[in-house]
Amino acid sequence: MTEVLPAHAIGEPLARLDGPAKVTGTARYAFEQPVTGPAYVHPVQASVARGRIVELDTSAAEAEDGVIAVLTPENAPRLASTEDGELAILQSPEIAFRGQLIGAVIAETSEIARHAQSLVRVRYDEAPHDVALRADRADLYAPEQVNPTFPTDTAEGDVESALSEADVTVDQTYTTPMEHNNPMEPHTTVAVWRGDELTLYDSTQGTHAVRAAIAPVLGLDPGRIRVIAPHVGGGFGAKGTAHAHLVLAAMAARIVADRPVKLALTRQQMFSLVGYRTPTIQRIRLGADEYGRLSAMSVDVVEQTSKIKEFAEQTAIPSRSMYAAPHRRTSHRLAALDVPVPSWMRAPGECPGMFALEVAMDELAAACGLDPIELRARNEPTVDPESGKPFSSRHLVQCLREGARRFGWAERDPRPGTRLADGWLTGTGVAASTYPTHSMPGNAATVRYGGDGRYRVEIGAADIGTGTWTALSQIAADALEVDVGRIDLAIGDSALPSASVAGGSSGINSWGSTIAETARAFRDKYGADPDPGDEADGSLPGNPNTDRFAMRAFGAQFAEARVHAETGEIRVPRLLGVFAAGRIINPRTARSQFLGGMTMGLSMALHEHSTLDERFGHVVNHDFAEYHIATNADVDELDVCWLDEHDPYVNPLGTKGIGEIGIVGAAAAIANAAYHATGRRIRDLPITADRFLS
Repeated sequence: MTEVLPAHAIGEPLARLDGPAKVTGTARYAFEQPVTGPAYVHPVQASVARGRIVELDTSAAEAEDGVIAVLTPENAPRLASTEDGELAILQSPEIAFRGQLIGAVIAETSEIARHAQSLVRVRYDEAPHDVALRADRADLYAPEQVNPTFPTDTAEGDVESALSEADVTVDQTYTTPMEHNNPMEPHTTVAVWRGDELTLYDSTQGTHAVRAAIAPVLGLDPGRIRVIAPHVGGGFGAKGTAHAHLVLAAMAARIVADRPVKLALTRQQMFSLVGYRTPTIQRIRLGADEYGRLSAMSVDVVEQTSKIKEFAEQTAIPSRSMYAAPHRRTSHRLAALDVPVPSWMRAPGECPGMFALEVAMDELAAACGLDPIELRARNEPTVDPESGKPFSSRHLVQCLREGARRFGWAERDPRPGTRLADGWLTGTGVAASTYPTHSMPGNAATVRYGGDGRYRVEIGAADIGTGTWTALSQIAADALEVDVGRIDLAIGDSALPSASVAGGSSGINSWGSTIAETARAFRDKYGADPDPGDEADGSLPGNPNTDRFAMRAFGAQFAEARVHAETGEIRVPRLLGVFAAGRIINPRTARSQFLGGMTMGLSMALHEHSTLDERFGHVVNHDFAEYHIATNADVDELDVCWLDEHDPYVNPLGTKGIGEIGIVGAAAAIANAAYHATGRRIRDLPITADRFLS
């Protein structure tokens, strides 16, 4: 058992320490970093989905006043490595997807660069393209593994026999569309060369991750690259990995020698250059006895990837650990298409996978004549079905029961389509949530006493708007047994001790545990009365419990839906989330994270859908005018609570991570509520009026 730190600052709802700087405009984001005499770069993108450039006329652009240079595949610097197909830009005339970077204009102002880019003329030898995802494609293939290192397929028992012998079965296909992260701050980079050393002010979820990805591409020792990102205006996974615009900025800065170069992607450019959630087609088959106890579960997933770089989302993974069933099978198959590279989007795998599974479970409950909460309780596993390990803690049923009490579930009429008032059909739905508990390797920290009772705590973590500045300060203060006001936290810089990426709900688990360990080492070495300049280094300790327990957070989502009987318009008056996610460091920022995830799930349920025009191979609704996201008007009452869960096995802090579990299950709860309101089962997202009228 791991010793859990005592609490003082931990558990307090402190206001964000970086809040005043952000609301007064003094918190600098990447594009705002002070540099002298910057040039500006604007990309040139392919306007065909597949083919080859046969002529690229830059003469008109180069003739514009204020244009410094125009980069093309002909004159761009050669890259040291082209193994990463997404980052290997401007190295050949080949076109792999519409929107691919094929050049860039460098100019004195961003306006000049953008105008001059429009003057570049490109002639292509266009080739037929393929961007259609279908489950019946003959060229679907099994990747070696799914993100990050999970087995592609699993099988236990005899699923087919169990299904044929089951009293009740569900066999349905569910789809989720392509979706795009749209953080408030677009992807921006400022690149500065000084000799053979490169500084990148970047909007990123991981400064060390960016440095590690870019170094081999540019042929540099990682020590010659510094990435700085003290404040990031949201990421949601899109800023978790390096993308092509980073290489473009570094190239452009090379061209203008010692002059900084600024690059800010437009909202439209983000739809083709910084990843997206792959669309999924999921066939789910469930078999159960007359009491609703599962005997078989089969989840087969089809999704897309890019021909230039594979990304296989782990969509079937949550079903492997969610419910007890002796006969289980999962599979993932990919279609390699002429499209941009998919990537992470909040709760990858769990989010689309749990939508399908939790709607299927609702269908099973209806087929068995059981309450959906009771069905889930009857299929609660005693150990992790996938690994056979006991759970370090699992309070899913408690979340469901507490949510039912708070939501007024006992008054629910189980019959669908029976509550009609003033033209609106009303229903309620429930879905489970889960997310794995991660602690990433490779984290280190430094604690230094500066005198006057103040401690400097250094770690290269990233605050992407989640409250990391505050939570890490609280952890450091408790570990050093001082007030939070005595902590001088330094994060967001690859010059600081190494830190893993802000992703997978692993940040506080990894960075916080590292800081706690380092602070302990400092106290052991110097005691409570250190001298100025005393310093200790530490790293993330290994956790022997990882091999003994399955570690996951759980929750329950409740939704009320109203559907207009004549127009099909859908409204969501109420959402409630109840979670068991270990120790909560800061209730104020935690509540914000849970609510943010649930809001994103609401957006997924009702709005988000990147519409790919198969004729031309690009997303047509690539701005906020047409790519709709949830706003205040989309929900009347949004509430969240959590159980006081003590889990001493996950890490020294007892935390599980909360940034992603809030989105998991939210869309399914809304879809299930819509079914209860109307009797119409929606299996394809988003849930729009035409689904009820067709």
